[in-house]
Amino acid sequence: MDFSPLTDALASKSYEKIADICDDLMLKVAAEGIAFQDEWPYVIHLLGYYYVNDINSARFLWKSIPSTIKDSRAEVVAAWKIGQHLWTRDYAGVYDAIRGFDWSQEAQALVAAFSELYTKRMFQLLMSAYSTISTQDTALFLGMNEDDAAYSDVQQQGWTLDPASRMLTVKKQPHVTEQKLDPSKMQCLTEYVFHLEH
Repeated sequence: MDFSPLTDALASKSYEKIADICDDLMLKVAAEGIAFQDEWPYVIHLLGYYYVNDINSARFLWKSIPSTIKDSRAEVVAAWKIGQHLWTRDYAGVYDAIRGFDWSQEAQALVAAFSELYTKRMFQLLMSAYSTISTQDTALFLGMNEDDAAYSDVQQQGWTLDPASRMLTVKKQPHVTEQKLDPSKMQCLTEYVFHLEH
């Protein structure tokens, strides 16, 4: 089986393409009638879904994995633990599942990239949902200890800490909306102004 497109995507750190590449390869192999379960890169496939935030597809993949694979490959089960925590929105559990396994060389870079992306997503979630939040809750969402949550990353983003209450005031990012000009509306406006002038 030719996994070169997948290998190339991993090597170039094009992690956003992993899930689609795996899906295409799986369909191609299935169409050719080739048995592929034993050598399929299930861990990479699951992690690819997590990277693009497609938890439903990850669940369906997990259900299709033969029980012999689930029983014999601890890394597949470890990858699925991340998915379980994502599904239940157990934010701290996602980080625990990431850190709780010694990932193979093949999966390490993708796991690290997903962890970084997931932290960014959580940070954006906090900024959009909260005006103030406790350092304890911030630590839970961002997968770090309370001191790091209070003094490192969030303060770089302009958040301020009230040391007495251990509450962080969230600095909202300016919301920039891009206006798009509709050519037909521009034409209508031009005709209207022309009509007023003449």
